[in-house]
Formats: sequence, structure tokens, C-alpha cells
Amino acid sequence: MTAADEPLLLRALRREPVPRTPLWIMRQAGRYLPEYREARRAAGSFLNLLRTPERAVEVTLQPLRRFALDAAVVFSDILALADAWGLGFHFREGEGPRLERPIAAEHDLKALPGRESLDASLSYVYETVRLVVRELPPSVPLIGFAASPWTLACYALGGGGDREFALARTLVHREPDFLRRLLERFARDIAHHTALQVQAGARVAMIFDTWGGLLDHATHERLIVPVLDLLIEEFRAHPEARAVPLVFYTRGGGLNRFRALADRGFDALGVDGSHNLADIHDALGGCCALQGNLDPYVLYGADEHVRREVSRLLEAYGPRAGHVFNLAQGILPDVDPARVAVLVETVRTVSSRIREGGRP
Repeated sequence: MTAADEPLLLRALRREPVPRTPLWIMRQAGRYLPEYREARRAAGSFLNLLRTPERAVEVTLQPLRRFALDAAVVFSDILALADAWGLGFHFREGEGPRLERPIAAEHDLKALPGRESLDASLSYVYETVRLVVRELPPSVPLIGFAASPWTLACYALGGGGDREFALARTLVHREPDFLRRLLERFARDIAHHTALQVQAGARVAMIFDTWGGLLDHATHERLIVPVLDLLIEEFRAHPEARAVPLVFYTRGGGLNRFRALADRGFDALGVDGSHNLADIHDALGGCCALQGNLDPYVLYGADEHVRREVSRLLEAYGPRAGHVFNLAQGILPDVDPARVAVLVETVRTVSSRIREGGRP
């Protein structure tokens, strides 16, 4: 396979010239698709759907049958590790994820299961990856993922019932040494979990720092940056993960946050809707790829509105290298799939014109 034959997504993540901007959509396998809702009904519950590889494969592939996307994303959950730790992962209808047995003290942290037990508990994820890869064309890589150490800590320490995550934020100041030990343990398990997804066939790994914006910059530098260094070191220690693009998505935080993340060595940064991608690219000197960042609420608009907003974002970024088009957050559950089709078609046509013309 020549460099030009490589999947568009991988080339963009390496900041190489591409004929058009690749795209995928966070939560692209999800409730906005009627076939997903049917698969979930047939499975009996979200967790049955998640833990049954054959069903998870079907859901992973559903959006690719509808839309010309440039990546598949394994159907999993950012709390899969918390489930494997035995924290009682479950869903309350209309309330989101919960953990029945959150971590409350040092002895809970020390009681978390070891690596062999975790591998066995998460074997359904790796089997899903293996089965999906068999079904994908070479041009469409699979993305594996996990939550960041901080985002996992937010749920693991409070169970998810308090969406302000007051306990985790309190421990930053009240018990920083305990929190640091917890985050380091989480980082090692996250690195191993994502590396095993790569070993099973994923060609991109992504870390979701959904609640990173809850921390101020100084706390992030002091507490989170060393943990992310550990995560990257442990991930890259796996031979199969040394050359795989590693993407970090954070919601919240300013330009200093992005500079700190770029300095860690992430290959790409996922950007929320509060930033201008071109400004971040230029401020960072184009040192890493950027992913994003269309407001998902745009997809509630009429076709022409979607075309206009997608075009505006692409025009603003111009022909700069290293852009993966995505939403700023996950797609909303009641979006009309027809709007997604318009988005995909617009990205493909408009980005082709921009990149062929080389206009800034």
C-alpha cells in the first residue's frame, strides 16, 4: 500500500496533504438512527447491546451503511473500564450512566481488580473490534477509545449522580495525594485498554476528557498533565501502539490547555465548539491535527442552513493540514438522519474544492 492509498483519516492525522477533509461523527452509532433503536430493543437493554459482540458489531456498522464516513468507531462506552472494575455500571432511564459502588476511600482503590481480570472482563470489547475489522474496507479504519483518567474519576468517585462532580473536585484540594494515586492507576488501565483495542485491530485510539473543563488551568497543569504523560508512556510501551495516532478530546479549557496537550505528544486534539479551529492551528504552529468542531445543534436546521454552517467552518480552516471534520460534541439523539446525509455530502464536496484550490 502506497502512502496515497492509506486511509484519508490516517493521512490527515499525520498532517499530510489530502484531497478532501475526512469526517466521522462522535456517537455516530446511536439513538438518532432508527435501526439502532431497533437493535437496542432487540437486545433488551443498552448493556446487553454493549456486551454482546455480534450486536455491537451490527451497531458499529450501521452508520457506515447510510453515510460515506471515513472511520468506524467501536460501539463501546467510556465507562466500560468502570464496569470491569466492578463499580456497578448501569443506566437510569432519562438520567444517564450511574455507578452503584463508587470509590470512597483508599481501600476501594486498592481493591480494584488486576490486569488479568480486567482483560477478561473487557474481552467483549476486543472481540467486537476483531469482528468489526473483518467487515471494514481497507479505506475505513476503526477507532478505539476510552475515557480520560479525570473523566473516569468524576464518575468513579461520585457514581455519576451529581453532574457537577463535586466529590472529585473537592478531593483535588482536600486529598490531592489520594486523587493522584487514583488517577495514576486509571491512566495505566486506560493505556492498556486502548492498546488492546489497537492490538485487536483498531487503527486509531482516542481519549475522551469529557469533563476536563471542570478544572482550572493551574490544577490541570499540576495534577492532570503528569498523569497524561504516564498514560502516553504506558500506551506507547505496547509495540503495536507505537505508531498508532492518539487523539485527545477535551471539552472546556482555553488555548493554554491545548498548548499543554500538544506538548504531551498527542497526534490530534478534539476541539469543542467554543474555539476557532484555524486560530488553534496557527497558535500551535500546526504541530498536531485538529478534530471538530461543528455545533451539533446545527443539525436541527434546514438543509441549506446545515450546508451554510458546514461550509463556513471548512472555509475558515481553509487548506491548512491536519483537519478531521467532526461535531463539537456527540450527535443528539433526535436529529434527523437526513441532516447527517447533508452534512456528509457538504463536507466531501466543499472540502474537495477548498483543498484542490489551495485557498487560505
